Amino acid sequence: MRKFAAYTIPFVGLKIGSHDFKYEIDKEFFDHFEYEDFNSANLHLDMVLEKKATMMELFFETSGTVNVNCDLTNEPFDMPISGSLRLVVNFGDEFNDENEEILILPHGEYEINIAQYVYEIIVLAVPQKRIHPGIADGTLKSDVLDKLEELSPKGTNEDNDNGENIDPRWNKLKNLLNDK
Repeated sequence: MRKFAAYTIPFVGLKIGSHDFKYEIDKEFFDHFEYEDFNSANLHLDMVLEKKATMMELFFETSGTVNVNCDLTNEPFDMPISGSLRLVVNFGDEFNDENEEILILPHGEYEINIAQYVYEIIVLAVPQKRIHPGIADGTLKSDVLDKLEELSPKGTNEDNDNGENIDPRWNKLKNLLNDK
């Protein structure tokens, strides 16, 4: 795990109180996780560690852009994202990360690695459907969009709403619903 040494925080030497950490995250970070959905990344992470006598609280805030491919056209574009997470760190007999908001570290631990939490915040901040903004406002010109427009069915919704041009076989099937 030396590749994430920058994300390992030795909390045992920190005084009680608030401590700020700042990170710049790029594509190389995601390469370590073998995550290949991003073409590039330019993200900023602010993490505040609030150390208390018997526990710690970590507050993560990330924002920036990731370059992804559009799900419709496969055109790359920069998608702005932002995410946040609050994590409570307690100490107990054994390591337990079953709860997504509470992490239990064994007594005697002296450091915490936050790389997995940073990865999850960013990946979960990306929408499931990634649509190029040029599609919505009509400014994107693409061969794929032209082909989709050419192949899209014309006028079927309006015809069905008016009840015209419906295949007579469907009308026979509708009669089956009425015969109880």
